[in-house]
Amino acid sequence: MVAEPKKIIIDTDPGIDDAMAIFLALRSPELEVIGLTTIFGNVYTTLATRNALHLLEVAGRTDIPVAEGSHVTITKGTKLRIADFVHGADGLGNQNFPSPKGKAIEESAASFLVQQAKINPGKVTVVALGPLTNIALAMQLDPEFSKNIGQIVLLGGAFAVNGNVNPATEANIFGDPDAADVVFTSGADVVAVGINVTHQVVMTDSDLERLASSNGKFAQYLDKILGVYFSYHYEAYNIKGVYLHDPTTILAAANPSLFTYTEGAVRVQTNGITRGLTILYNKQKRFEEVTEWSNKPSVKVAVTVDAATVLNLVMDRLIDS
Repeated sequence: MVAEPKKIIIDTDPGIDDAMAIFLALRSPELEVIGLTTIFGNVYTTLATRNALHLLEVAGRTDIPVAEGSHVTITKGTKLRIADFVHGADGLGNQNFPSPKGKAIEESAASFLVQQAKINPGKVTVVALGPLTNIALAMQLDPEFSKNIGQIVLLGGAFAVNGNVNPATEANIFGDPDAADVVFTSGADVVAVGINVTHQVVMTDSDLERLASSNGKFAQYLDKILGVYFSYHYEAYNIKGVYLHDPTTILAAANPSLFTYTEGAVRVQTNGITRGLTILYNKQKRFEEVTEWSNKPSVKVAVTVDAATVLNLVMDRLIDS
């Protein structure tokens, strides 16, 4: 049996695969979801909060607090990249669900993160599924946050593959490259799950039919919203399936042994044509000159994934809901 479940806070920008990830986390015995924090990305932050509250209502888990995150990047940038063309204008497949009854708590996402890490030092994992603004703000708010937080498992980066916003850059890192660089160099226990790994985990149309024909409450809900996401993937990648970015990252927190990792320092390019590029320095060579890479802490970067097991776990847990 699983020992004590791992306490997680999901930092999220829901988003269709975020919805799947949140439901998956709630159905994962290895995890105890103690809060959601919201961020821009797939939608603007206000709508991300609304969608997070809505998803918890659907799940019957309105006991879980939602803390609203930043509306701007860490450098106060307001020209945000919003991927509504991937997830629909409402972020949830253009279903226009009724407004949630619940409200976000008074605290900001950053102060909620700081406070939860303080109450349970070393015991809380943040699973970051969007741009890393809230996590970087928590680090600025409390210099001890990087030590207090157990782990930061983040969906971000395209390590040695093309990005998905442009050839250099993955969407979450591109959303706030300055914040990402703060997080990667913070000294916290960081695990990065990049699209080099998540693009190996594909849910096909026949998987979708299995969801649709099951009695699972979450499966039924996801069947309604996944159409838009499937259409986007067909147009963008010419595949009849969708990449399970966010659910894969949840399972990296729940079951790290499904992945292998490499370690090194990661820096993020913050300007120019490669803005948002993530570079891993594997520390195999000791360079003579002192550079922006010298003496930076190591993080873990996922390299391989047991894609079949990940897909099966996602399917089984959503169908059995």
